Amino acid sequence: MIANFLIAVVAALHLYFMYLEMVAWDTPAGRKAFGTTPEFSSASKALAMNQGLYNGFLVAGLVWGLWLGDAGFAVKVFFLGCVLVAGLFGAATVGIKILYVQAVPAIIALAALILGL
Repeated sequence: MIANFLIAVVAALHLYFMYLEMVAWDTPAGRKAFGTTPEFSSASKALAMNQGLYNGFLVAGLVWGLWLGDAGFAVKVFFLGCVLVAGLFGAATVGIKILYVQAVPAIIALAALILGL
C-alpha cells in the first residue's frame, strides 16, 4: 500500500528529527542541520530535547497506526494531522523550510491514505 509506505517515510523523518534534537543538537552536525551557533545550541539544548521527545511521540503514533493495519486508519489520520499542523505552525513561526520537510510529506501521505492508495 502506497499510503503505508509514505506514512513510514514520515515516521522515519521524525525519527531523524528526534535524533537531531535529542542527541545531535549541540554537535557540528546538529548545528549545521538547524543553522545554529555553538552558543545558541548550548543554551537551548534542553528545549531541543523536549522538542525531540514530541517528535518521538509522533513516530510512536504513526508506527502504532501502521502496526494496527486497516484498523489503524483513524490513528494514522490523527497523527498525520498532528504532523501537518506542527509543520504548518513551524513554517509560520520558524521558517518556510519546515513546510517542505514536515508538512508536505504529511499531506501527501494523508492524501494517499484517504484516497485508499
